[in-house]
Amino acid sequence: MADQWLTSLITATPQEGFELAITLSRRGVKYTQPDTEVLHGLRHGYANSSDGLTAASQVIAINFQTVAAANNYWRE
Repeated sequence: MADQWLTSLITATPQEGFELAITLSRRGVKYTQPDTEVLHGLRHGYANSSDGLTAASQVIAINFQTVAAANNYWRE
């Protein structure tokens, strides 16, 4: 495993939480396909696919649910 970059799911705001969800999603893809040449070669296929973009949005939404729950939905 690479360096430890995720030390907490706690964020100050929902915006920061959403950005963390995007980072989690992107890192997940990077861990799944560590070969950057292959990864960049595949990008055109999903970047121009409504199904691919919908799937990516769904992964981000699931990660955002996780971050929101960890932050008690930013309620005190």
